[in-house]
Amino acid sequence: MTKPRQLHLGAILTGVGISQHQWRHPEQVGDASIDIGWYIDNARKAERAKFDLVFIVDSPYITPDTAPHFLNRLEPLTLLSALAGATSHIGLVATLTTSYWEPYNVARQFASLDLISNGRAGWNVVTTGLEGAAHNYGRTEHFDHKVRYARAREFVEVVQGLWDSYEDDAFPRDKETGVFLDKSKQHRLDHKGEHFSVAGPLAITRSRQGQPVIFQAGDSAEGRNLGAHIADATFASAATFEDGLAYSRDLRARASALGRDASLIRVLPGIDPIIADTDEEARAIETEQLGQVDFDKALAQLGRPFNYHDFSQYELDAPFPDVSKLSLNSYKGHAENIIRIVTGEGLTLRQAVWRFATRTNPFVGSAQTVADEIERWFVGGASDGFNIHVGDPVSFGLFIDRVVPLLQAKSVFRTEYEHQTLRGHLGAPIPENRHTYARRHQGIAAE
Repeated sequence: MTKPRQLHLGAILTGVGISQHQWRHPEQVGDASIDIGWYIDNARKAERAKFDLVFIVDSPYITPDTAPHFLNRLEPLTLLSALAGATSHIGLVATLTTSYWEPYNVARQFASLDLISNGRAGWNVVTTGLEGAAHNYGRTEHFDHKVRYARAREFVEVVQGLWDSYEDDAFPRDKETGVFLDKSKQHRLDHKGEHFSVAGPLAITRSRQGQPVIFQAGDSAEGRNLGAHIADATFASAATFEDGLAYSRDLRARASALGRDASLIRVLPGIDPIIADTDEEARAIETEQLGQVDFDKALAQLGRPFNYHDFSQYELDAPFPDVSKLSLNSYKGHAENIIRIVTGEGLTLRQAVWRFATRTNPFVGSAQTVADEIERWFVGGASDGFNIHVGDPVSFGLFIDRVVPLLQAKSVFRTEYEHQTLRGHLGAPIPENRHTYARRHQGIAAE
């Protein structure tokens, strides 16, 4: 019998928070984003609640107006290697850009994390939206948006090829015969493509889950196409149930058109639940938090998807400025969505700032209300689960203590781990080593 769908939960560990006000919470640890103890504590909380994974976001460029967590935080792979030793089951997912790294380094680092964690690693593939990152890596200008995504697809192809450098039985380690390596099962990659030339092999074997899980985050057409090609799971952006449903259907249609089994891709929007004893109390908390929004900081944040374009130069109560001449070579999907909304609603710049700084949160209310909304999205096909932002020191504890038991009572979320690998948690198949596959099929053909 086919097992019923399983809700998936991730915890996005964002230290002092990615809003401009969470760090001011009286119980917030002021240096949480660089405090390994804070990360270990919250990873263990998520593991006790049987979450699928913890998720580390990242970006290689900051400005003085960047959100507090990003201003001062630990490097993701170093951090997750430490968490691997402090946990035993929960998946460990790190964001890393394909624009300013090299495939060999990335393949080696994630393969190491995968072995250190005994098969719990995941890579969130991004192309880097902010043009300023180029100047941190010796470039005079950022890669063009389409080039970034073409480069990213080839980058992942190379990394996955390197991960298959050794077949799973390549090391007999036979002390009697003195054979440590079966040389026929070590494979060079010899990749020569448009963006990369990589010989290989990679000097590390595969883990028990075969290869790290591939996540992808990107909402533009190019981003969705990349996700349809490579992703085991996507970190989606969806403000409403309708947005989530449209995204899920679109992504799966793109994947199916490529011949993939789209049902295996897990769609996990990021959410920031607000939970209280009653819906009214939760909405009051939301109202209080929205009242802490600093307009000038929100104005600066509105510019981030447009490569930190300075919107303060425009008249606030005039119609939203024409930014069509901007390159949109930053967070293109996000920027295009903003333009679509402000144009459709005829917003002034001031209205646009408040519109995007104080968006309605569908996951606000009592534990029952939040659990019911999560179930609605899950059952309705708008998501396969959620990545929960962990910045507020109170909300995550309430989610674990109150919402998770309700989801378990609804039989949509596990009460115990059934697997020890991230692929196992997500229901993602173990990819067969490509060389073993070829050898096996050559043997079948010979018969």
